[in-house]
Amino acid sequence: MQRLVNKRILLGVTGGIAAYKSADLVRRLQDAGAEVRVVMTQGACEFITPLTMQALSGHPVHTDLLDPRAEAAMGHIELARWADLVLIAPASANFLARLAYGHGNDLLSTLCLATGAPVAVAPAMNQQMWADPATQKNQLILQEKGVHIFGPGSGGQACGEVGPGRMQEPEEIIRQAADVFDYELLTGRHVVITAGPTREPIDPVRYLTNKSSGKMGFALAAAAAEAGARVTLIAGPVVLDTPNRVERIDVVRAEEMYQASLDAVEKGCDIFIATAAVADYRPTVTADHKIKKSTEEIHLTLVKNPDIIAAVADHANRPFTVGFAAETQDVIEYAQGKLKNKNLDMIATNDVSGSDVGFNSDNNALTVIWPNGHKVLPLASKAQIAKQLIELIAIRHS
Repeated sequence: MQRLVNKRILLGVTGGIAAYKSADLVRRLQDAGAEVRVVMTQGACEFITPLTMQALSGHPVHTDLLDPRAEAAMGHIELARWADLVLIAPASANFLARLAYGHGNDLLSTLCLATGAPVAVAPAMNQQMWADPATQKNQLILQEKGVHIFGPGSGGQACGEVGPGRMQEPEEIIRQAADVFDYELLTGRHVVITAGPTREPIDPVRYLTNKSSGKMGFALAAAAAEAGARVTLIAGPVVLDTPNRVERIDVVRAEEMYQASLDAVEKGCDIFIATAAVADYRPTVTADHKIKKSTEEIHLTLVKNPDIIAAVADHANRPFTVGFAAETQDVIEYAQGKLKNKNLDMIATNDVSGSDVGFNSDNNALTVIWPNGHKVLPLASKAQIAKQLIELIAIRHS
């Protein structure tokens, strides 16, 4: 069931006596590591209250397509984008028919039209309704559209009849929901990533920094989360949105990033990826007030900052440690030296002397080096490079 860890499940509940099972399904999905939001049709509200589902999920339940409060917080488009899987359980015969023919006359059916996530249904109805030719035709239409159909099961029904049509038990639905997702390389792993520059203050308005945008580190955080990992992103001062399902810790100075990194390692992480461009030096003294332009020359004394990646690689609770090396000359030689001298498991290096890769660019090209091996990742978007690198790291870590 670890495939459901960090997954966002939008649970749709339609009208039917099997709606009572949806309450148990919410809790079991959460136990499997998923985050759950609930959408209920008006018919579902006749069988189980939204308050029950809200108490179990820990989030407001959405019921109305044109609810101004929902639109102000997380409207139907936002919900559709939020979901990794839309799961309708129970799915009534009426809802299957509307879904088959693309109706969008309530919140749940509209979400199914608007989402790019997989959609799954767990049918629940009287056995004769399930056997009806119209329902069987709708089922075939949904299968052709790529909708996953879980069940139905067979047995005694609330109406007293016996046969196929009853909603599957929650544990079986969860197993099939997990199977919707491909095997994920980092399921159950904790990945810590540093990203962006640091700023070393000279006075209240000036600082030393570099051109790092943080884009590569943020792309890696997104790729690691997609691969099933729990991700902690230690970010320097950048203007980037936090990737979905990623815990973000904001820092400014190198010493703050150093402390945040060691804290994360001490608490336990499996993989540490240091993409941040950390300032090598900081001013020995930071002026309390803005330094005035009063002389022809000013002398700034610098002191070396702590080496984050070396400290992580030398830690008693050492994770699999991946470094980055952005160079302008002798790229491979410098990277190989850093790999050995800092006792790293892997290093990714690139040439940032041009304008098409590296700092501030949306593209990158890397040479990934490890003891007795290497792989070139040709020029591509940072999102694509991140996915390739995460796959390499997962393979080497395993």
